[in-house]
Amino acid sequence: MKPKDVPPHIVARYRLGTPWWTIALVAVAVAAFGAAIAFGAWQLAAPKIESKVLTWRVLSPEHTDVTFEVRRNADSAVWCILRAQDETHIDVAYATIPLAAGASYVQLTYPLRTLATAYTVEILACEAGGPPVRVIPPQFPPGVFPPEQPWTPNSA
Repeated sequence: MKPKDVPPHIVARYRLGTPWWTIALVAVAVAAFGAAIAFGAWQLAAPKIESKVLTWRVLSPEHTDVTFEVRRNADSAVWCILRAQDETHIDVAYATIPLAAGASYVQLTYPLRTLATAYTVEILACEAGGPPVRVIPPQFPPGVFPPEQPWTPNSA
């Protein structure tokens, strides 16, 4: 049965058909939901703090110099987590590095104390306002503790 075949008293009683404003309201709601999803995805994909390891140099089995950069808002203090691993992917160093508020671009060389020769070095996370909380914890073998940071010449 087509809508035009419905008797007039049924149409008057049940208001068959969809008013134009209902379709417009649904379209606006769908567009707003899509915009909210797009905004959330953009916020997740565009972090306010960017960090990158530029280079590292193994100076001894107990000492590796790590040069990294951080781009952030100049008025926010930032904490970064730095990790070094050996060739078997066992942690040999783990450091929480505070960076005071100042320039929006910071390039720092950090003297990292290691338990063995570092094979790879990475920044796990950087966050403003305090040390990162959603980050991989130190993964040292049982009974082995992270070395005190930073490396100093008379600590070797």
